[in-house]
Amino acid sequence: MRPRLVPGRGPALPGLAVPALALRAPYDREKDPGTEKAPRKPRERRIDSPPTEVPVPISRQREKVRFASGDTTCAAWHYPGTNGGCVIMAGGTAVTKEPASDLFARRFHDAGFAVLAIDYRRFGESGGAPRQVVRFDDQLADWQAAIDFAAGLPDVDPGGISLWGFSLSGGHVFRVAADNPRLASVIAQSPLVDGRAVAPNALRSMTPLALLRLFGRAVADALGGLLGRPPLLVPTAGVRGAVASLTTPDAMDGDRALDPDHRYPDWDRTVAARIALRIGGYRPGLHAPRTRCPLLVVVCDQDRTALPGPAVEAARNAPDAEVLHLEGGHYAPFLEAHEEAVAAEIAFLHKHLAGTNAAPGGGDLT
Repeated sequence: MRPRLVPGRGPALPGLAVPALALRAPYDREKDPGTEKAPRKPRERRIDSPPTEVPVPISRQREKVRFASGDTTCAAWHYPGTNGGCVIMAGGTAVTKEPASDLFARRFHDAGFAVLAIDYRRFGESGGAPRQVVRFDDQLADWQAAIDFAAGLPDVDPGGISLWGFSLSGGHVFRVAADNPRLASVIAQSPLVDGRAVAPNALRSMTPLALLRLFGRAVADALGGLLGRPPLLVPTAGVRGAVASLTTPDAMDGDRALDPDHRYPDWDRTVAARIALRIGGYRPGLHAPRTRCPLLVVVCDQDRTALPGPAVEAARNAPDAEVLHLEGGHYAPFLEAHEEAVAAEIAFLHKHLAGTNAAPGGGDLT
């Protein structure tokens, strides 16, 4: 089934800058051995696949880099690009940079874009302690640090930087875009934009006993954190009845979507339980009216985790937004709808990169 693209606009209503330090010593780089309008109801139109072109030969080699954020450093894969554009990428809760981005990053890279795929603080190969703890403000600061770092890369025009976030990160990019109006574009894929809206659905997917045990562990984890104790961890996903961060019907699709060949044995699929106390109050979609860059919201119509409705509503409230509807659950862009998603996203990135006149090494954001 072909995707539906829904342009949406909303009212314009009347930061978090953390300077990034590019650590460019040889030991910081490691080669990859592998490769203002009133809201209106959106109108439907079909999106055409981009025209077939002869691919530009691009080295598939990527390099590992680190950049400063807060009191530590974040790890990232940098895929050098050729067109001046750069896509900064991050995944969902506790999903590290490889399973979060590999499937899409290589396609963006083949289309000429540089890619910077990041691990948040306390996750993956990034620094920071305690491990596996989600702190929303710190992750937003990591995005800002990544933007500052990307702007200094030799293959990136600072005016050609785009963001790509999935699930929790898909919500983060609404806030980051609101604070960075000169971004080229932003893609929010299956975004979690309103914790208050999705929490009741998540709670209904749990058995009463599992819910009590999760919240008991979350309270103990939060109190222990105040006392400096190690985090109490829970799986990021589980079947109904399990004590896990998510037990929605499509939550268990994560492994086959993100790691079908078991290529990422070091990916820790746990998170500090205290997130259960905080996610319901996290509402990054409320920043949609302050976004100024073009925004593509990729919505999966059968998403039982982030839910499609809140994402569509956030897009309606953004000044320059489009909604791409896909068939399938939360992970459909990595599964049955992958080709539809990646073709639409590359077309969107190319369209809005062209509007910036970006070129490698050119210009600045001032």
